[in-house]
Amino acid sequence: MSDSLHEQKLFQEYKNAVDRSVIISKTNKQGIITFINEKFSQISGYSYDELIGKPHNIIRHPDMSDNTFQELWKSILSAQTWEGVVKNRKKDGSSYWVHTVISPLFDAEGNIFEFIAIRQDVTELEEYKKILKDELDITSENLEKKLHYTSQYEEAINSKTAIIKTDTENFITYVNERFCLLSGYESQELIGRNCEVFRHEKHRKEGLCTRIREQLLQKKSVQKIMTNIAKDNTEFVINNLFHPICDLEGNVIEYIQIMHDVTEIVNLNQEIANTQREIVTTMGMIGETRSKETGLHVKRVAEYSYLLAKLIGLSEEEATLLKEASPMHDIGKVGIPDHILNKPGKLTPEEFEIMKTHSELGYEMLKHSTREILQASAVVAYTHHEKWDGSGYPRGLSADEIPIYGRITAVADVFDALGHDRVYKKAWPLENILDLFTQERGKHFDPNMINLLFEHLDQFLAIRDRMQD
Repeated sequence: MSDSLHEQKLFQEYKNAVDRSVIISKTNKQGIITFINEKFSQISGYSYDELIGKPHNIIRHPDMSDNTFQELWKSILSAQTWEGVVKNRKKDGSSYWVHTVISPLFDAEGNIFEFIAIRQDVTELEEYKKILKDELDITSENLEKKLHYTSQYEEAINSKTAIIKTDTENFITYVNERFCLLSGYESQELIGRNCEVFRHEKHRKEGLCTRIREQLLQKKSVQKIMTNIAKDNTEFVINNLFHPICDLEGNVIEYIQIMHDVTEIVNLNQEIANTQREIVTTMGMIGETRSKETGLHVKRVAEYSYLLAKLIGLSEEEATLLKEASPMHDIGKVGIPDHILNKPGKLTPEEFEIMKTHSELGYEMLKHSTREILQASAVVAYTHHEKWDGSGYPRGLSADEIPIYGRITAVADVFDALGHDRVYKKAWPLENILDLFTQERGKHFDPNMINLLFEHLDQFLAIRDRMQD
């Protein structure tokens, strides 16, 4: 099996694993269901065909208030993510509870076109809470019985939930056995120490614990995904709820941290993301190989794009996304006939018009994906041949109308293409390349990008020299 097929199979296995572990649905902007996974069908009792095309309130439970759903729609229609616990009704009329996160999905122009909801079944937890409410109605007659129940519930919770208590200075006053099992520490090794002792260095550097403590002192609960370091220096990732505990006068006297281990899920997500990156790079290299280019072209363009993105002021997250997406800039060339794609001489006007369609072909191939990396790839494929003065293609965008990912990739692509042999030309000397960029500053290219290229030319040349064909 080829590497590409192996990666696709591996990616499908990861997708299947996610489908088996969480409940997923998608709806359009009107709340009409467009997709459900098998877990959704199993928990609701409805088949795929019974739900597709139906409004999402088909599973709404009458116990849920209108205000909850009004708040939900207000959030997601304003491009915000909504999170909460929802009670739903099954096909047979019984109920179930799900912890729900609903996020809007955007098209290449930044418009919301659908919503995705990811849920976890928390029915058992909600039923326990109801039992606690009903059973722990303390009276003098049943106190002993209730204490007996309470100890059992506490034992059940402690078996799956890690718990820490600290004073208001973040010094640990209590840890349960579950946390000791996760961290590898004995309780006596932690009591009296600041809880930063097991936090990952990145959290300490960014002052996260201090910011959380400030919010807790304001009597606000805080939920964070955090990386911790176990006693043996291995990492474990937790979904951590921080909650302030107040005395009868309303003064904050301590904090409780309720933690769930999500290391396996985070690692799985990272594996999926890595597989996506490998597939995107491989597809980009396949496209370049068909036009008799080396795979190093797309890798150099990726490195140039990342460097330029950082220099122009994009965040690390945005620059990394562009680096991962840019290898697909010419993927549309797989749809161009060989006699045009690999013609050694100058193209005729008619042939050039056909060649230009590769931008739209690439966009059409990628635009329907909901994956962030492929959405970014679609933007790059569609816009990297637009020009600052509006004379580019396919849409004749100009200046800031051109998405910044397209403007950056345009510079990176041309810088690399001119410096290396192609079927229709020999590599240009560096002096000639820089002359062209000088002439095309403010015409073909964003002038700010060219200024940065010249100011940091040594860094671009270092990439070129490190990654020669």
